[in-house]
Amino acid sequence: MREDLLYFIWKHNKLPTDQLCTGKGETISIKATGTQNMLAGPDFFNAKLEIDGQLWAGNVEMHLKSSDWYVHHHETDENYDNVILHVVWEDDIAVFRKDGSQIPTLEVKQYITDQLLNGYRDLMNNSRTSFINCEKNLKDIDSFLVENWLHRLYFERLEHKSKLILDLLKVSMNDWEAVLFMLLAKNFGSMVNGPYFLERAQQLDFSIVRKTTNGPLQLEALLFGHFGLLNVSDCTDNHYLQLQKEYEYLVHKFGLNKNGSKPEFFGLRPLNFPTIRISQLVNLYEGTHSVFSKLMGLNKLEEIYQAFEIYAGSYWDDHYTFGKVSKKRVKKISKKFIDLVVINTLVPLKFCYARHLGKDWNEELVALVSQLGTEDNSIIKNFDKIGSKTKNALESQAKLELYTNYCAKNKCMQCTVGTQLLNRNT
Repeated sequence: MREDLLYFIWKHNKLPTDQLCTGKGETISIKATGTQNMLAGPDFFNAKLEIDGQLWAGNVEMHLKSSDWYVHHHETDENYDNVILHVVWEDDIAVFRKDGSQIPTLEVKQYITDQLLNGYRDLMNNSRTSFINCEKNLKDIDSFLVENWLHRLYFERLEHKSKLILDLLKVSMNDWEAVLFMLLAKNFGSMVNGPYFLERAQQLDFSIVRKTTNGPLQLEALLFGHFGLLNVSDCTDNHYLQLQKEYEYLVHKFGLNKNGSKPEFFGLRPLNFPTIRISQLVNLYEGTHSVFSKLMGLNKLEEIYQAFEIYAGSYWDDHYTFGKVSKKRVKKISKKFIDLVVINTLVPLKFCYARHLGKDWNEELVALVSQLGTEDNSIIKNFDKIGSKTKNALESQAKLELYTNYCAKNKCMQCTVGTQLLNRNT
């Protein structure tokens, strides 16, 4: 039993409204259930209730046991002074406000049908053997309802991604260009080196990047050195030695802290080696001071593909690491990689920037991400296996949000699909 069942019962009017009484025998008539609060404070705001003939307006708090009121120290929290009803599964103790007045308590277990309770238990017990609790019934839910829910989930995912962007804006003094560089560094590091690249990008004063974009060798030396790629021992390669010499000059000129750590190569495909990705990042910034402005002005996918039509430097045509010659191959960024940049950096940044400008770009962002193919990972494959086919990147992102923050946490009563299933069967 979880509190989310109480929220569902209250929100969806599953109580027999003509029979309700408090623990003291006072009649309760629900005029309005109020608005569910997903943040700190009482569970439902602005409810309207008639208790023993007296009309009340205020908040409703819910717990499995009424004694949880004291476990959570609500008796000392002024946010709970306006609670007009305590809804609990089991009423095991009288509860009082800070001023000493008793809060009316409604024990709901005596009013709940076996059908609803069994339906809830069946749904939640599936978690032991299934990918997700509702996998046997998901395909039976109205497709229009599911599609709307996925759209909502996609914007929830954007909200979660916005947190990192807002944090980076704060530490960079609202330098959007610097934040873009940090996010791109994380993207170019991929799953393996992404966290390391982000950390290093945060430690680099972006004004130095600006000052070196007009000098290809300087920018290359700066980024290769800063991201730990000029720590190769006993390398006599001319290009490597040239970069190392230039980096030493930049360290002295700008007072840089030299990096002793290195990115990972092990387990990566050669085209994802950090040497290749950093060189591509160098070529994206080479000769331009306003990558952010350029990307924010692009709304069509083909325009974005053109903007990211970049290659690793010519040295890397026959190298993957310094000093080791390989078969000649031009190292161009693939469309699949650009799609990931659009999903993980460009769209979230556009989402935040639109808010900053007081504009609504949601339709444009939906149109953009809907053109991208689905992501290839185990979660999306499992959704496809149970009959929930994924059409595009918007749906794959939404399903990642659904699985991570709802399915995996058994938050079925906060999910449109879960509440629809329980509503349908009770």
